[in-house]
Amino acid sequence: MSGVERAPLADVRTIAVLRPNALGDFVFCLPALHALRQCYPAAHVVYIGLAWHAAFLQGRPGPVDAVSVMPPTAGMSMQGEADPRAADVFVETLRAARIDLAVQLFGGGRHANPFVRRLGARLAVGMCTADAEPLDRNVRHEGLVNRRLQLLEVAALAGAAAWPMRRELHVTEDDLAQAARLLPRGSARPLVLLQPGATDPRRRWPVRRFAALGDLLAREGALVAVNGNAQEAALARELVAAMRYPPIDLSGKASLGALCGILARSALVVSNDTGPLHLALAIGTPAVGIYWLTNLIESGPLRQEGHRAAVSLRVHCAVCGEENIQRRCAHDASFVDDVTQEEVNALALELLREGGSVDWRANDGAARTARG
Repeated sequence: MSGVERAPLADVRTIAVLRPNALGDFVFCLPALHALRQCYPAAHVVYIGLAWHAAFLQGRPGPVDAVSVMPPTAGMSMQGEADPRAADVFVETLRAARIDLAVQLFGGGRHANPFVRRLGARLAVGMCTADAEPLDRNVRHEGLVNRRLQLLEVAALAGAAAWPMRRELHVTEDDLAQAARLLPRGSARPLVLLQPGATDPRRRWPVRRFAALGDLLAREGALVAVNGNAQEAALARELVAAMRYPPIDLSGKASLGALCGILARSALVVSNDTGPLHLALAIGTPAVGIYWLTNLIESGPLRQEGHRAAVSLRVHCAVCGEENIQRRCAHDASFVDDVTQEEVNALALELLREGGSVDWRANDGAARTARG
């Protein structure tokens, strides 16, 4: 049967976890990684990912011991032209590590499962669609589900059924030092970070509303900062220009480590459904997330303390009227612009005024040691 908790595997020395994708997707798998660490505390956990995973996780305490950077591979890691010979060498290097347990957390398995099979692990578990090659133990991938819970189900197939309810991502001293170089010194005002971007433009709340919220929070006594990566810099600048109380413009300036430090120093984050929102929640920073209906189902956090969701129930495109649940129309019109200013203002003020009465970051002493 699939999706059933199993007994842990005996004598596990090396675990390989496959998930070579983006920031938000990485955050989604953190509960599963912690569950594997909890179940197999002495195992060496190798994360098969991308170059950014290697840079971000190097020296960072947590459930991952090492990162193996996957070469461009059809259907999984296409950051360049696929090279079958490089993929063969990569697989042989991993096989030489004598993997005991291979965990496929990447997707439906059409490309990933044959790759995982090649690793020669004693036990291979993961997700599987109806048309994919099954592994030894499988969770069905189809359907609209909470991705974090689904990945925890995969971990449970390997006996890793317990998830420690604590902060999921460690913030390092280097993260904090990088953040300090981007933020003003000596301010006693609570820092609020606004994130107006999102990879999918349909998940973007209007900039003018972010600006009105920023001014409201500034009047409340907050020090407001605006974040965005290099591709979102124009959007962030539009928000900065629209505010009456000048915020800190961090767009294109913060590395991923610096962003972690900024989030750790923040009293509040207000964000569209995108990577920095999920990073904030993994660190333990209170956050208001602005979600489209299906996105909240898929990406809602498992811990609800310090999280508030403003949700749009719209299902039809504002331009063509086509329903976008089963398929996507050609338009990029926002699906979250019917989330009202008043709702987000109220949620943000509530969290800011609570002042971090529950701080997950202060509740995980073990995460500050060698392994989170």
